[in-house]
Amino acid sequence: MPGELPFRIAVAVVMLLTVSVTVMFRHKAAAPEDRIEYADEGYVFAFVLRLAGLMLFLSTVSYVAVPTLVSWAAVPLANPVRWLAVVASVAGCWLMYWTLSSLGKNLTNTVVTRQQATLVVSGPYRWVRHPFYVTTALLMASVSIAGANWLIAAGSLLVWTLIWLRTPLEEKMLIAKFGQEYKHYMATTGRFIPRR
Repeated sequence: MPGELPFRIAVAVVMLLTVSVTVMFRHKAAAPEDRIEYADEGYVFAFVLRLAGLMLFLSTVSYVAVPTLVSWAAVPLANPVRWLAVVASVAGCWLMYWTLSSLGKNLTNTVVTRQQATLVVSGPYRWVRHPFYVTTALLMASVSIAGANWLIAAGSLLVWTLIWLRTPLEEKMLIAKFGQEYKHYMATTGRFIPRR
């Protein structure tokens, strides 16, 4: 498709920024003495979620690096719509940085909380309980639109659905960790959408 190069570059930049930010914060949060187990999340669910994430990652990398591999999944979208998605994805990168810097050492890649975890209710956590997931959804949707590719969109939808299904278990674990304090937090903030 003619004129794809600027969008491919934009998606590549967004991927690079997002991966850099998440890797940096995951590295900072990693604590060798605080081993995180996947058993509480469920090994099968953890595997399926990571497999869906890999599918999304590979389809997006293919769009950027070898677009002919995924050109069959291209969707005709107007360039202004796609550029608006690029702007949204850049905003998503900033939101990802803000979210992860607010979360700090509490960050894990599963529903299990760290032994030394603290309840974060500042930054974007002031308005919603799971801004990391909201930001991830924004980034996935905006990259899907910027790339105008339904394969990327399908992978994004699958990952988001799995995250959405996993969230009640995560909140159950947060209640177990923080008790009434987390219940009060739940009563005053929305899960993904701010309360009025």
